[in-house]
Amino acid sequence: MSVQTANAFFSLLSFGALGIAILVVAAVLLARARPGGGAATLVAELRPLALWIAFAIALVATLGSLYYSEVQDFTPCEYCWYQRIAMYPSALVLGIAALRRDTAVKRYIIPLAVLGALMSSYHYYIERFPESGGSCNVLVPCNTPWFEQWGFVTLAFMALTGFLAIVALLSIAGPTTTHEDHDA
Repeated sequence: MSVQTANAFFSLLSFGALGIAILVVAAVLLARARPGGGAATLVAELRPLALWIAFAIALVATLGSLYYSEVQDFTPCEYCWYQRIAMYPSALVLGIAALRRDTAVKRYIIPLAVLGALMSSYHYYIERFPESGGSCNVLVPCNTPWFEQWGFVTLAFMALTGFLAIVALLSIAGPTTTHEDHDA
């Protein structure tokens, strides 16, 4: 896969994550405004899937990050490493939590994802406005994006959308019920 194809692919996935975040927030707000409406139904149907979707987003973000550094030989800057510190363990912990249906994980992952979103926001800001400073290293500057897809999607933007989607999904994550639960 060429780097241009990978950039377009991961950029589209980033828009998907952003769409999920916006959908969840809009559904929660509408459900609060009109309990029992379609938005409340959507939130109720998403609730048992939220852990799995959040896990999928964290896993794809982790694999995408590894693809860029290990296959395309992009050297991560300092802020990229901070984002990795927030995203990589989230993928592992969310996977285990999804398997165990453990929604208590949101107590640990939401703060981590919020920190990751804040770091990604700042990183994206200094990429957009490099004159504001923030270059963390002369050899691998944090204010110079490795690539820009469609003129604004960068690795920091992708990380930000992933963190936002994880926060939104975990905010609605709830217990799942299975036939075994009903039979017990």
